[in-house]
Amino acid sequence: MSQVGHVDGDPTPTRRFGARVADAVAPGRRRTAGQPATGRPLLPAVVIAAVVLVDLAGGTGAVWLPLLAAGPALAATTNGPRGVLGAGLLAAVTGVALGAGHGMSAHAVAAVLCALPAVTAASVLASALRHRRERVLAAVRSVAEAAQQALLQPVPETVGPFQVAVRYSAAAAEARIGGDLYALVPTPHGIRLIVGDVRGKGLPAVGTAALVLGVFREAAHDEPDLPTVVDRIERSLSRNLGPDDFVTAVVVGCPRPGELEIVNCGHAPPLLLSAAHEVTAVEPERPAPPLGLRALTGQAPDLRRLPLAPGEQLLLYTDGVIEARDHTGAFYPLAERVHRHVCEEPARTLGALHDELLAHVGGRLHDDAALLLLRREPVREPVSVPLSGPRLRPRRVPPSG
Repeated sequence: MSQVGHVDGDPTPTRRFGARVADAVAPGRRRTAGQPATGRPLLPAVVIAAVVLVDLAGGTGAVWLPLLAAGPALAATTNGPRGVLGAGLLAAVTGVALGAGHGMSAHAVAAVLCALPAVTAASVLASALRHRRERVLAAVRSVAEAAQQALLQPVPETVGPFQVAVRYSAAAAEARIGGDLYALVPTPHGIRLIVGDVRGKGLPAVGTAALVLGVFREAAHDEPDLPTVVDRIERSLSRNLGPDDFVTAVVVGCPRPGELEIVNCGHAPPLLLSAAHEVTAVEPERPAPPLGLRALTGQAPDLRRLPLAPGEQLLLYTDGVIEARDHTGAFYPLAERVHRHVCEEPARTLGALHDELLAHVGGRLHDDAALLLLRREPVREPVSVPLSGPRLRPRRVPPSG
């Protein structure tokens, strides 16, 4: 889905997290507190008008009058109970007027329109039930939005020397959270971030993602070494996951300016974007199993260090991006397309990538997809400002006489 499921960098990073959750819940509260917008019964009125025109044109008397019941029936799909009652009343008045115009007796008109009160009553009940379901759905959506804010916390647009942007889309049309995860936390050991993908979908995947993010946020502050952070996540998952469950992830740290540390646990390799828009896949020197499966191989992931010059960017993503297929079954070529959209604003870059991804799949993703872009801001050279204005040379005045 297109987000709904979309999560960008929070433009107001100084706001408290509680305020963000309140903002997420508030729209749902506003929807559930009031009545749904009923509007005017335009479609029922159009149907009733069409019946009148056909009846007048054909002159067939009572043949078309039972179709007036379609007015309140259609009103139940778009209007509230009051709108349905209004459509039923309009249909009844119209039926009586047409019957009188054709010279029909009151008994004959009542016989023809006998189904109209029953249809109107049933439509009023259906409209009330629909209204109730909409209220419940709005409340559930507000809770999902609050849960998303708690699980996938917004990242600031700027962290230290870096610009950051995030784009997230859940595959389910009504979902707000999925099996993909990301987090960025400033720590005493530099900024640290994670992007991962949980095996499976639905609530079990969301629970595993919450477990990984909780352990990561805690370990990122406590552990001075990035491999130790990954070890703590591995130990936690080995105690809590089933034998067939695992999480692919890339964990990145910036211990010193201009230097990145990357630990890849069975995840897609990040893409390094140079200032000249050259794209390089940062492959691990030795493949490592996903998180939760280390006990099967006993192999720990490698720590790779690489420089990040001013103006360069690092793109992390999940499998939902590179495994998105078009109508011919071709995968989305992220590494070949990303250079077209690289600019100095990470949010614009990810926005263009996401739009192209949706166009590639035909408008709807079939898997969760997450993109996180980290850009090191270029060094701004100080502008020298003169301490005083230009010195004026004294003008010699020739002596008079």
